Amino acid sequence: MKLLLRRDQKSGMLGVGKITFTLAVRAELTDEEKNNIRKYKLGDEVLYSRGEFKEKSNVYANFASIIAFRMLNLSISVDDLEKGKRVDCKDIVEMLAVEEQIKEAAQTFKAVLEAAASFGGEEVIELK
Repeated sequence: MKLLLRRDQKSGMLGVGKITFTLAVRAELTDEEKNNIRKYKLGDEVLYSRGEFKEKSNVYANFASIIAFRMLNLSISVDDLEKGKRVDCKDIVEMLAVEEQIKEAAQTFKAVLEAAASFGGEEVIELK
């Protein structure tokens, strides 16, 4: 698996206003990795999530909270990583933090894929 990251920025409307920093992330997967993702149904696994959902006691308020959460917050699943996803950040510090968290999550997921590839086989570990 290869993780591809692209940093960019965009100005506010008409070139005036706050700059938004964007991080585009995508994974290049081998055919074996793609097969294991489908075989073990790992596509919906969330690798990164920003924000949290706070449940309300009122059903209508809860529905509104879910809509707001989905609009304002972000999650990246294995399928998103395979297709590619863009993350908008308010500043460079946030973008770097998101980038680091995605790198760590991708590294952990790579270990999961390596373990999935070894099922049904044997691993020999030489101890010293």
